[in-house]
Amino acid sequence: MADKLMFNTGDFVVYPTHGVGKVLGVEKQEIAGHPLKLFVISFESERMTLRVPVGKVNEAGLRKLSSKKIMDGALSTLKGRARVKRTMWSRRAQEYEAKINSGDPISIAEVVRDLHRNADQPDQSFSERQIYEQALERLASEVAAVEKIDMDKAQLKLEKLLTAA
Repeated sequence: MADKLMFNTGDFVVYPTHGVGKVLGVEKQEIAGHPLKLFVISFESERMTLRVPVGKVNEAGLRKLSSKKIMDGALSTLKGRARVKRTMWSRRAQEYEAKINSGDPISIAEVVRDLHRNADQPDQSFSERQIYEQALERLASEVAAVEKIDMDKAQLKLEKLLTAA
C-alpha cells in the first residue's frame, strides 16, 4: 500500500453518522498487539474526537466533502414538493434516520424537505421535530463547509430555500 493518505490534516470530511468533522492528523497506535494508523477527526458540533483506522475508511463510510455540484443537487431537492408517505410514523422515522445516517446530502435534503413545516401548517410531534432538526443541522454543516460560510448562514440559506418552495 502506498503511503499516500486519502485525507490530509485540516481537511473537512463527512462521517455518515456524525456529519462534518475536521481531520486533526494521523496517529499510530498499537491495539491488541497490532500497529494501526488512525485518522483523528474532531466533530466540533458534538464535542467529540473519533479515530478511524486508515484501512477502514471505506467501510466506515468516511468521505470527502461533497462537490459543489452534489450540494446544488441537494439544495434543489429542498425546493421540491414534500413526499410524505402515509405509513405509520415509527416506520417513516426509521426511514428518515437511515437517510440521515447514510451521509448522502441528497437523502438528508429529502428528510429536511419532507419534515419542514411552514407557519400555516400543523404542529410537528416532538420526534418529528427532533429528526427534522438533526437532518437540518447535518445538511447545514456540510453546506457551511463546502461554501466556506458559518453554520448560522448555512441554516438561514436552507430555511430560505424551504420557505420559498
